[in-house]
Amino acid sequence: MFSKVLVANRGEIAIRAFRAGYELGAKTVAVYPYEDRGSIHRQKADEAYQIGEEGHPVRAYLDVPEIIRVAKESGADAIYPGYGFLSENPELARAAREAGITFVGPPPEVLELAGNKVAALKAAREAGVPVLRSSEPSDDVEFLLGAADEIGFPIFVKAVAGGGGRGMRRVDTREALPDALSAAMREAGTAFGDPTVFLEQAVLRPRHIEVQILADGAGNVVHLFERDCSLQRRHQKVIEIAPAPQLDDSIRQALFADAVKFAKALDYQNAGTVEFLVDTVGERAGQHVFIEMNPRIQVEHTVTEEITDVDLVSAQMRIAAGETLEDLDIRQEDLRVRGAALQCRITTEDPANGFRPDVGTITVYRSAGGSGVRLDGGTIYTGAEVSPHFDSMLVKLTCRGRDYEMAVRRARRLAGEMFGFRV
Repeated sequence: MFSKVLVANRGEIAIRAFRAGYELGAKTVAVYPYEDRGSIHRQKADEAYQIGEEGHPVRAYLDVPEIIRVAKESGADAIYPGYGFLSENPELARAAREAGITFVGPPPEVLELAGNKVAALKAAREAGVPVLRSSEPSDDVEFLLGAADEIGFPIFVKAVAGGGGRGMRRVDTREALPDALSAAMREAGTAFGDPTVFLEQAVLRPRHIEVQILADGAGNVVHLFERDCSLQRRHQKVIEIAPAPQLDDSIRQALFADAVKFAKALDYQNAGTVEFLVDTVGERAGQHVFIEMNPRIQVEHTVTEEITDVDLVSAQMRIAAGETLEDLDIRQEDLRVRGAALQCRITTEDPANGFRPDVGTITVYRSAGGSGVRLDGGTIYTGAEVSPHFDSMLVKLTCRGRDYEMAVRRARRLAGEMFGFRV
């Protein structure tokens, strides 16, 4: 196992990684820009280092040379990326390898493939996994207009890099496409440093089902069942459920098989999520298509941990350190679903202003608890300053029950405890 892990992230996922590192016996290192100096994640690590230049806090978390500099200065022998920021960036994985530091995630060659949505679609086709019609990636509006005519409408504009719904737009008519392309490219460039987008055929009424996988360096791959992420707003997930309720078992098994097949085709290593759309209407009802692979931990990994009792972040670190799934005592035949879990993302947004992220000081905070309850937060406590620079999520509320109905009841109870009303 590693002696010291630098977490190249902030907020709840950084704290989550520090906890896993502590339990594995590793020292931990936090990084933060000047504007994030009051963030609680820097207090949860054994060491904390300021990065970047004042006035550019997001850029600081995307600065590969800065991350490597601090890793060397602190004596870290591993870098954990979390989700967002540099988590899918092969440049960080490559720079870490060149510096003799382990990147906790897939190797850069796999990140280049899996993290690039267009390359991943091509790999899925070659592996025999069903996909939608799509275009080549480009930042040329005229080229993309021509490609849209070939695919047909409705259509999705998607950023090649990144995720979380950023750089993504649904477009129903050709007339609306130029403005949608400009907005998506601008958003993708700001969020991921890459304005390139591609077009993909839209599924009108899908269920968004994703499969969690773990793969070691010896070629072994297991799935840890599925999550239903269909409840979204503006293509960003709001509530995630595991296992997916009322999903036909034949569809479920087909998703598992294709997820494992795809991971093996990529020679994938570490934790990842293979995402699918399942059609619910018309002749294609019940059929699924691959949409992307996220070569990192997901925000909603908590629900999988709750129903499998597998610590995914700890597993990521141990696999990166050279352990196999057998060493982790993880075998497909032994994995079982235990009950159901549901995660709600608690965010700070202003409904009177188009649900834009809100800022200010949290003057009152009511926590919640009880049986089957898990709270993962990094920016929520009385007196916390909510920054305008970062994501609006404050805490993840995860509830587990013996069945789906109990998980939902607990989520309603917790929402009432936190916000002072019955749901």
